[in-house]
Amino acid sequence: MERDGLTARVGQAVTDYPGRIALAFLLLTGVFLLGLGSVETESGQQQFVEDLDSFEAFQDIQREFGASFPGSSTSTQLLQRERNVLSKESLLRMLRVHDRLLERDGLRVTATSSPARTVARQLDPEAATIDAEISAVERATPAEIDDAVRRAAETPGFTSQVSEDFDRETASARAMQGSVTHGRDVTDRERRVGQVLATVGGDIDTVGSAPDTIGSSLALVLPAAFVLIVLFLVVAYRDLVDLVLGVLAILITLLWTFGFLGLADIPFNPLLVAVPPLLIAVGIDFGIHAVNRYREERERGESIADSMQVTTDQLLVAFFIVVGTTVIGFLSNLVSALGPIRDFGFVAAAGITFTFLIFGVFLTAVKVKIDRLRGRYPIPTFSERPLGSEGSVLGRVLGGGVVIARRAPLLFLLVVVVGSAGAGVYATGVGTGFSADDFLPPEYEEIPQWQKDLPAPFAPPEYDYVSKTNYIDDRFPSDGQVLLFVEARMERGSSLQRLRRTGKDPPETFRRDGRYAESQSLVTVVRSYQRRDPEFATLVARNDRDGDGIPDQNLDEVYDYLESAPGSGVGEILAEDRRSTLVTYSVDPDATNREVTADAEAVAAESPLDATPTGNAVIFEEASTLILDTVVTSLLITLVGASMFLVAMYGIIEGRPSLGVANVVPIALTVTFVVASMRYFGIDFNAINGVILSLTIGLGIDYSVHVTHRFADELQRTDVETALDRAVRGTGGALAGSMLTTVSGIGVLVLALNPAIGVFGLLTALSVIFAFVASIVVLPSVLVVWDRVVNRSRIAGWFPETPERPDPAVTPEDG
Repeated sequence: MERDGLTARVGQAVTDYPGRIALAFLLLTGVFLLGLGSVETESGQQQFVEDLDSFEAFQDIQREFGASFPGSSTSTQLLQRERNVLSKESLLRMLRVHDRLLERDGLRVTATSSPARTVARQLDPEAATIDAEISAVERATPAEIDDAVRRAAETPGFTSQVSEDFDRETASARAMQGSVTHGRDVTDRERRVGQVLATVGGDIDTVGSAPDTIGSSLALVLPAAFVLIVLFLVVAYRDLVDLVLGVLAILITLLWTFGFLGLADIPFNPLLVAVPPLLIAVGIDFGIHAVNRYREERERGESIADSMQVTTDQLLVAFFIVVGTTVIGFLSNLVSALGPIRDFGFVAAAGITFTFLIFGVFLTAVKVKIDRLRGRYPIPTFSERPLGSEGSVLGRVLGGGVVIARRAPLLFLLVVVVGSAGAGVYATGVGTGFSADDFLPPEYEEIPQWQKDLPAPFAPPEYDYVSKTNYIDDRFPSDGQVLLFVEARMERGSSLQRLRRTGKDPPETFRRDGRYAESQSLVTVVRSYQRRDPEFATLVARNDRDGDGIPDQNLDEVYDYLESAPGSGVGEILAEDRRSTLVTYSVDPDATNREVTADAEAVAAESPLDATPTGNAVIFEEASTLILDTVVTSLLITLVGASMFLVAMYGIIEGRPSLGVANVVPIALTVTFVVASMRYFGIDFNAINGVILSLTIGLGIDYSVHVTHRFADELQRTDVETALDRAVRGTGGALAGSMLTTVSGIGVLVLALNPAIGVFGLLTALSVIFAFVASIVVLPSVLVVWDRVVNRSRIAGWFPETPERPDPAVTPEDG
């Protein structure tokens, strides 16, 4: 993109054919509108983990043994809360729920489970149907039910499905969970299951699925953001026509981007909530810069065509540099192992490209057309004075960085380097995490009253799912478990012995039962049932050659016996084809996911069987690790790629490649202080804000490029101090308007119901503030030092620098 080449031709087209260009863009907008109806929404945590090895193992467990991952589209979680859910009446209510759900063909129920079914099978081991289980409970006396509950407590998984107040002596608990497995996803599943529950009575309800808070969050914050953005744009433009033009360009940018989503068949995931703020921020900046630069030329008395030609010649180059480096940053997310992050990078890169075209070509063409119409029609003009012009209050404030650069640039930069080094060391302590809480809004009682009092549809809804999951977290045993999915021919004689050895001498976070890990497995089922069934004990003894209580031959007979005994629980841990089994280990609930995962992987690696660890702790830790890998990898790719691009572009366009290095300094500062702020506010990198550094670099480049490129352009006509003053004063006003507008508009995201969106809004606002301060305060000193090094001592980069005039503001003795 040479100054006398493509930019000149684009500028000529903008001034010669503004109406045709505007019409062409509006026609393209119609094409993108066709894609809006095809945009689909994805929410929740499962989309971030579905490609992980540990989650694939969990899905295998779900298919084989009926377990379900929170939010699974093929399972419904039930919650029963009564005075004693293990009483005869409560057990019958839960069993009748199972019975009526199985009878509803439209729900496609293939399996149900709950402590009520386990107790019923203890009462009648021959009960093979729900009806038989109901009959067994109806016939039993309260004392018999209490005995059955105590026996059921010894079976795998029972105690994890009843609340922590479960008392074996009194055989009572105040809550229990159940699950319903559907053959495939059922439309409006929760509501239809709820209708069945209402026919039974008692306090049994569905837990539901994680709410989609994207829509409600945007409904709350977008109107506020729009009002604040418009208010600040009024101040920035101070002209009604320019204001409408700037807002129209932003809307067209968003329409193109979301239409592109539909046309490319990319679902809208929570990460993509970050894209509109990004495009609005960059669009506001581009728009204010274009109008402000145009006004500078008009204030000098230039014609409409000449003013816009100068504007496009200069700003299209700056816009192109911003877009090029930002696209590199966002495309670096394509290396991520998480699909939603890859989608974010691709969509953000496309959106930034659209922003460049719309604000660099469409907005400038319409501006030319309108100003020419003003000469013929009484279109009102309120103000055409540029922001930050000489003599204005804003202009004097913006000159602070230039004053420092004139008096003590080296000393100031030394202070900045020391402060940044300290912030960088502090920033290394920021953590990473992945939790279901990242996606959940607060309970309704925790929402401020003023938000509740807002009229519909702005008032936040009440999500029962949040209160129910909090109830479960508070009253049910914590998920101190690790699952081991074992794939092996379990009928082979040594398989149970090898399964037993897997848990020998467990690591620190695993709970012990003697020399072995505390677990629920085929081995524990065999041993438990021996104590309850003398005939089975005889069968085991006959096939136990070494006398350790674990059969080592004719295992098919052992499994056949257990499968014919409904109360054994073997079906919950052994697959029908007997080629896989599930082992559940108890772990320290206070241990971190990282510690538990490391120990689980060690156990799986040392197992004589083919074993894969999984469970919430393992899945979330694997996701956290991938998030950190994405953050580090994309940051390195972005910094290296953007730096090389900037060096190359300034070498080609200005003949000053080392300016690209100077341009990177404020970007590095911005990234450092954003990450340090994350640690200060206790914010970890997670699936949502893991892309914040890409966005930070994009915004940082946007701000610093405008100052650097304007400085290089002015330096061709004047001395360093004058060029620096004009660059900061000319671009600083537009940057200040852009910063205030973006921070106020995007900052309201902190009010979002989705906590991840709120944190993202805070980090985005901080990124913009740091980028502005670095570009206006620090960059002038960097440019002065760059000039002294490159243009005085000739220590240049790898490209030859163009000859420069001596700076008249500095005497030879100063050199």
